[in-house]
Amino acid sequence: MADYQAPLRDMRFVLNEVFEAPALWSSLPKLAENVDPDTADAILEEAGKITSGVLAPLNREADEQGCKWNEGEVTSPEGFKEAYQTIVEGGWNGLGGNPEFGGMGMPKMLVAQFEEMMQGANMSFGLAPMLTAGACLALNAHGSQELKEKYLPNMYSGVWSGAMDLTEPHAGTDLGIIRSKAEPNSDGSYNVTGTKIFITWGEHDMAENIIHLVLAKLPDAPAGPKGISLFLVPKFLVNDDGSLGERNSFSCGSIEKKMGIKASATCVMNFDGAKGWLVGEPNKGLAAMFTMMNYERLGVGIQGIGAAEASLQSAREYALDRIQSRAPTGAQEKDKAADPIIVHPDVRRMLMTMKGYVEGGRAFSTYVAQWLDIAKYAEDDDQRKHAEGMVALLTPVAKAFLTDRGLDTCILGQQVFGGHGFIREWGQEQLVRDCRITQIYEGTNGIQALDLMGRKVVGSQGKLFELFAADVAKFVQNNNDDAALRPYLESLSAALERLSDVTEAVIAQAAENPNAIGAASVDYLDLFGLTAVAYMWAKMVKVAAPKAEGDTSGFYTGKLKSARFYFDRLLPKTVSLAEGIRSGSDSMMAPTADEI
Repeated sequence: MADYQAPLRDMRFVLNEVFEAPALWSSLPKLAENVDPDTADAILEEAGKITSGVLAPLNREADEQGCKWNEGEVTSPEGFKEAYQTIVEGGWNGLGGNPEFGGMGMPKMLVAQFEEMMQGANMSFGLAPMLTAGACLALNAHGSQELKEKYLPNMYSGVWSGAMDLTEPHAGTDLGIIRSKAEPNSDGSYNVTGTKIFITWGEHDMAENIIHLVLAKLPDAPAGPKGISLFLVPKFLVNDDGSLGERNSFSCGSIEKKMGIKASATCVMNFDGAKGWLVGEPNKGLAAMFTMMNYERLGVGIQGIGAAEASLQSAREYALDRIQSRAPTGAQEKDKAADPIIVHPDVRRMLMTMKGYVEGGRAFSTYVAQWLDIAKYAEDDDQRKHAEGMVALLTPVAKAFLTDRGLDTCILGQQVFGGHGFIREWGQEQLVRDCRITQIYEGTNGIQALDLMGRKVVGSQGKLFELFAADVAKFVQNNNDDAALRPYLESLSAALERLSDVTEAVIAQAAENPNAIGAASVDYLDLFGLTAVAYMWAKMVKVAAPKAEGDTSGFYTGKLKSARFYFDRLLPKTVSLAEGIRSGSDSMMAPTADEI
């Protein structure tokens, strides 16, 4: 299996050439004071060294070892504590954090590249900084000044880690029915009681303290999701001078035995009157949690890209090395008993499909991160509101489409290896197992599709969709005179028209049929994702085409060939998806439960 190497060349291409990120950052005063091109490039370079040199070598052995639970204490795999200290010492936990409390204040467009490297190198480990960043985001947005001053500096530094406690044994997607309770105390704190499951890195030995953000209900809370509050509950209570006090009244009851991400601790957490503090307003906890959801769901989509990139690197190396049969056009390497399998059309199909989704997905995740940065840092109200609308629309696509294609890509990588792909020592089966969870947590992909189709598209009567459609249409109009780009623009315009037509069709169906949204949602999200990634490939062609002539590295010519494959072989899937959506829900809902 190939050693994971951070794809720095492609990341720099996406950031600096396709999206011209430094120009955007300099136009946003709050960002301009924190980041410049040299700083960004240094961060990318160092991130590549740490993820490739420190995290990736631990990945397979840590998967073999897993975490160990013993009477409430969790021991991480060998090397994880030392790797965590490397991350802490480099300040990586606070890369995107608020500078007021010790964060570095870097833009999400840059942070997203580091996240991809970390997840591609070692997803189980990468979940720890990812969950801490999410907890910090919610606390920074909704916590009191006192809570932020007390907790954020040590969380950004990584001395303390964070965990998010949402799910309960009977309540996953429907958080409105959670049973965890919070009783108020006279000193302004609360006693939190209840059981939470699937808590990633809820207990471990890498950080001095673990700060849990827990959803629970107050005694007088209204029923349903409008009665959920958010509480900060530390593993160790924190004294007024910042030192650690006594152990809080909660513990890890067990850790799950999982299909993948075995080197991360997925915990059952039992809270028994644990002392906590309210974050944000009473009964507004779900809204506070959703502040970080756009970032976290993009982060999960990035996990899909990271795993897919790792799979592609190994599959490509294997296809160049493994000899089997002769090329259809005749022997290519006559001094060998057979040719490398990369000469065979079916292997090319797999590798090019992987490349199309990985590189297109990387551009799309950066595109979504761009809107997150504008929404957070723009000073113009209209610009900020426009960006917020784009983020709301694109987030479920980023989470679901990138993880669906991430798993598809890992499976293709496994297939390139043939029988060796099924054997643990080659690493591909671990990538398949690890990537599988990304379609499930942070809201299953079916839920993401319902969110996109129901709340974002039908719920806005197409207004949010029009933001994206207008962005694509503007790009097409502005580049119609580009001869190299024109063939791609024709296909992109056709795909956008197809997506617009089915958008109108489902909005009309939904007015008469309550099943229309659910029946269309998954296919609609796929159609949207394929079109969005085609838009990304068109943007990459615009940059690569003028630089392809005389390109001795093959980087830009390779981009053009990959774009051609995507438009020829992958984008046409939108035709069948659109036909399925137009057929409505009748054939899906007609069978009785006994007939299924």
